[in-house]
Amino acid sequence: MNKGQSMFEVVLALFIITLIIVAVVILSTTSISNSLFSRNKTLANKYSQEAIEWLRSQREENFAIFTLAANTPVYCLNSLAFTNVGLCLDTEIITATIFKRELTFSKSVISGKNIISATVVTSWSDSKGLHQARAVTNFSDIREQ
Repeated sequence: MNKGQSMFEVVLALFIITLIIVAVVILSTTSISNSLFSRNKTLANKYSQEAIEWLRSQREENFAIFTLAANTPVYCLNSLAFTNVGLCLDTEIITATIFKRELTFSKSVISGKNIISATVVTSWSDSKGLHQARAVTNFSDIREQ
């Protein structure tokens, strides 16, 4: 009778230890996944902001050329240049990353000023789907200000 109880106690102990190990593995996996997502979100925000800063420099350098570039509504900014017109293909990523960066221009007139709105969307895909970081800013001719 004592041997039966000992065997039951061993099986119960193994079951409890297995549950604890499974819980620790699940928590670790979730933690690593959340950490990776946070890192990618931070990098995507950085790439979006980098494009906005580049656009500011282009506007300050030559507003006429900047306005001409803004006539094209969409660019793929896998590099910081107005050369890749249109939406990014799956292969058009920022070099050595998993991120695609797209720029969309729109124009409007507010209180007599020409306003160019720029939206930069940096996106990436992982096992949980498609994720995006977005930065939006408005530009006007710096001489008007």
